[in-house]
Parts: sequence; C-alpha cells; structure tokens
Amino acid sequence: MAHDESSIPGDDSPAGAFDPASAASKSFRAETDQKQYSAVEDSWAGSVPAQYGVAPRVRIGRSRWFNLLWLVPIGFVLLITAIAVAKGLREVPAVAQFVSEHPGTVLPSGAEDRQGIPTWVGWQHLFNMLLMIPIIRSGLTIIADHPRFYWTRHSTPGRDWFRVQKPVPADPLWTAKQDSITLPDSIGLPGRRHSIGLARWWHLGINVLWLLNGIAFYILVFTTGHWQRLIPTSWDVIPNAVSVMIQYLSLNWPTDDSWVAYNSLQIIVYFITVFVAAPLAFITGLGMSPALSTKFRRISRVFSIQFARSLHFLVLIWFLLFIIVHVTLVVATDALHNFNKMYASSNDADSWTGFWIFAGSLVLMIILWVGATPFTYRHPRAVQRIGYALIGPAQRLFEHLDSKPGQYTEKDISPYMWHNGKYPETTEYKELLDNDFAEYRLRVSGLVGNPVELDLKQLRELPHHEQITQHFCIQGWSGIAKWGGVSMQTIVDLVKPAPEAKWVIFYSFAEGPDGGIYYDAHPIEQMGYHLTMLAYDMNNEALPYGHGAPLRLRNEVQLGFKLVKWLKGIEFVEDFAEIGGGEGGYNNDHEFFGYRQSI
Repeated sequence: MAHDESSIPGDDSPAGAFDPASAASKSFRAETDQKQYSAVEDSWAGSVPAQYGVAPRVRIGRSRWFNLLWLVPIGFVLLITAIAVAKGLREVPAVAQFVSEHPGTVLPSGAEDRQGIPTWVGWQHLFNMLLMIPIIRSGLTIIADHPRFYWTRHSTPGRDWFRVQKPVPADPLWTAKQDSITLPDSIGLPGRRHSIGLARWWHLGINVLWLLNGIAFYILVFTTGHWQRLIPTSWDVIPNAVSVMIQYLSLNWPTDDSWVAYNSLQIIVYFITVFVAAPLAFITGLGMSPALSTKFRRISRVFSIQFARSLHFLVLIWFLLFIIVHVTLVVATDALHNFNKMYASSNDADSWTGFWIFAGSLVLMIILWVGATPFTYRHPRAVQRIGYALIGPAQRLFEHLDSKPGQYTEKDISPYMWHNGKYPETTEYKELLDNDFAEYRLRVSGLVGNPVELDLKQLRELPHHEQITQHFCIQGWSGIAKWGGVSMQTIVDLVKPAPEAKWVIFYSFAEGPDGGIYYDAHPIEQMGYHLTMLAYDMNNEALPYGHGAPLRLRNEVQLGFKLVKWLKGIEFVEDFAEIGGGEGGYNNDHEFFGYRQSI
C-alpha cells in the first residue's frame, strides 16, 4: 500500500518559507571514518566478541523445544533396530520372494547400449563438490547471523520453529546483531561473528558458478540420454526401492549394476537431489531477494521470505544427508570399483586409476577447506571484488525492477520488528531526543540547485506519502510495517539535483562500531522509485527511537542495512569514492558489504 496526497506545493505552501541561503552547505564527510580497511583483524566490526549459541532445537507445539542432539543416540538405536528387523525380514519366505522378484534395478529401454559413465559426469561431479564446500560453509555463517527460522512472514520471537540460539532476551532494544553467533573457523566461511558480508560474497558468487555448472549438467543429461539414469521411467522403481532399502539395512548389499543402471533407490534419491532439491535451492534463494519480492508480489505474498528461508535450510539438510550417506555407501560397498566408474569412466574392478584421481580431488578439497577462511581474513577486498564480479550483473539487473504499491494491508503488519544497528550516543542526538526533536533539522546539500534545511514540521507539511512494505534484513529476518513520511521524489523535486549528481548519500546521527558516523550511498535513479521515502511515522505513530527516530530512509529494493536510521543529512554527489572509506557505505567500508545488495 502506498499513497501520495498531492504534488510538490507551490510558492504559497510551506516550501516557499525555505531560505536556501540559510540551508546547510556543510558536508558530513568529515564525520565519517576515512580509514581504508583491507583485512579482518581483532578490532574488526568494533571488536565484536565471540558468542556461541546452543545445540539445534526444534519447537514442539507452542512452547516446548526438542534438542536435536538427542537424535544421535536415538538414531543409533533406531539404526541398530532397523538392521536387526531387516535381517529378520530376509528370513521370512514372503519377503525373500519379494526381494527375489524385485532385486532392485529396473533397466530402462536401451540401457545396455548406453552403459558406462561418461567422462563429463566425473568432471561435473568433481567441480560440483568443489563448489558445494564454500556454498555450504558460507551458508552456515549466514545462518549464524540470525540463527532462527520461521514459517510466518514476520520474525516474531517465540514463533521460530528452529533455533541454535537461546530465547530472545526481554530487553526491548535487543538487536539482531547482538543475537548473532560465532562458528569455528573450520566450519563457517568465515567463522567470525557477524561476518555475513563476506559470507554472502562467497555464497552468492560461488552459487553463480554452481548455477552455470547445473545448467551445463542439465544440457548434457538430456542431450546424451543420461537422464534415464536419474529419472524413474517405470512405477516398478517403487517396490524395487523398498527391496533395496531392505537389502541395505540387512547389510547384504544389492547386486551392483551401476555401470548399466543405478538401482531404484539411487534413482529416486538422485532424482530428488538433481531435479527437486537443486532447483528448489535456486528458487528459494531468489525468494529472499528484496528487489524480486517487491516486484513479483503474487508469488512473494504466498512464498514469503521466511517460508523461502526455511525451505532453503531444509534443502541444505537434504544435501548434507545426501553427501554423508552417498560417500558412506560408495566407500562401504565397493570403493575401488566405484572410484573407477566415476573418476576413470572404467568398469575395471581392480585398477587404482580412479582411486588416485579421487585422491587428487580430495587434496584439492582439503586445500580449499583449510585455506578459504584464512584467505578471506587476509584478503577480504579480493573476496568482495570477485564476489561482486560474479553476482553484480544480476544485482544491477534486479534492482532496476521498480515495484508498485499495494502488496500489503494493515492486517499484514508484523507484531514484532527486530531492532538493529548501533544506537546513537552523541550529546547532539540525546539533546534532540530529550527535546522531542523540536530543534531537529534535516540538511540536504551537495550537487543541488536548492540546498535546504527542513525541520519536522516542514517535512510533515510536504506531500504525505505512506506505504506498507516488507523489511528485508541482510541477516535473514523480516517484518512488515506501515511507513508514513515524504517520498524521496518530493525531496528530489524540491532540491533540484545537478545533472552530474549520480549518487545520494544518507548520513546518520549514529556512529558505527569502529567510530565515524554511519552512512550509505544509493543510486540517484532509485530516488524516483514508488517505494523510496523518508519515514517519520511507523504504524500510524511517530517513528520510535529504536527504529530510527526522528527520520529514516526506506528503499524497498535494498536490504535493511542500507536503509539509514536516525537520519541527519542527505548529500547529492557525483561519486562516493572520497566519502568515508570510499566503498559506498559504512558496512561496505568496515565489514565488506556491497553498495548494491538487491538480492
């Protein structure tokens, strides 16, 4: 929902009372931290201390939580029981006859003529595994930044269905950043607490390569006929899959004929992994994009960010289970023969060629695993640049999808909206707060024909704009709120930017964790978007302290860290290279985020 009451007022309006001569020509650049950060050191991110969460927990009912570590002993007991039951069933005549009639493998038409595993499958297998390592590890770091999952569109404490963190404290100003946890450097990529900026470059950048690899795989699968190894072609796979499960659990392995065709259980699992889980990982990833969600409203209204995030997490669990079981069975059944088939494209059961190729690939995986986090800490700018080179084209494309108002109503407003950021602590801000912002002035300057200084009364006398939109935090939480204020297009029309103005810098009263005021840069073309505004109201009340009083930016195609709170100044510039650390925003300078984060 969005609404504008009128156009820019004429000379008889409050705007006619503005005196450009008295408006601020001062730039806030001097208040920014202009240090160039090029490594992750102990003082990084304000020396945020390590904080560890709790064992994974799933909510049962309304308020009971089940510790998933209990699944280890429970799973062990169930596995032993299942093995004993399967061994017993093998002795039952009816089951023995069932296994005999359904040995496990259903040969599709022409399978004998297409026998063998092509060399390209082995290369795809290796490349995919090399990509999955940083994707999974960086994904775990992203999860650690908001270690809770929800099925609801909003992220209200107590409504999460899964968490690896303690319950949210009663502190009303508890922030999402405070809620983040640390991972061991050998697990997360990187493991440092609140290193989501770097984790996203790994995750999104490598996912571009993974997507390209997947497209190549699909093309080869369907042009070579290899699809018949991965897609069930007969309902007979169901009883045969049951038979294979009984054979595996009884530890009396089914006859292996994978050189010609996979057994039915393998086909079902491979089909789910390749044609269900992999596409779902891609689709749910897009479902967490602010630009796409605000553009494709019919889809996002049902397929919300939190629903997408939870499904994305479940896909991760599927991949992890698949990898563990797959590798275990490859080694336990006939390792040497299996390595030859996959890595050497040979049906030789005695050759060591496949093993040595596998061993070489394993060395590459170990080098990647061990070296990725130290490299990230020493060369974060390289990670940022490479990541942006890979994902940047898509981000630039998606952020130009201007969204229309009307997706949500007041019934959709979230009961809880997380706080975030470092609260302003300066004497200047505290005095304004204590005086109910009576002396507040928003300074708009830079490359404009009409620099102005606006108090809250003047801002409220400008054409009113309101919208009900969803907030997307880079950490993963979300919420819907109603915002009232001034469209940025109104401000643009008022101050008349010069043609050379390409970027708009928003400055905050709040300092960042490392000192220097918080700021962020936005491309000037996004100032004309329907859902880009300065908000002084939230949910029909004055904007509260914790959410950026007295004024904050809303730009709904961008992630939350770019929507500057406690706003005190706006500057139109040609380039942001000489502002702060020159990277386009405080988090970009200090924590290696991107100045474009539309997905």
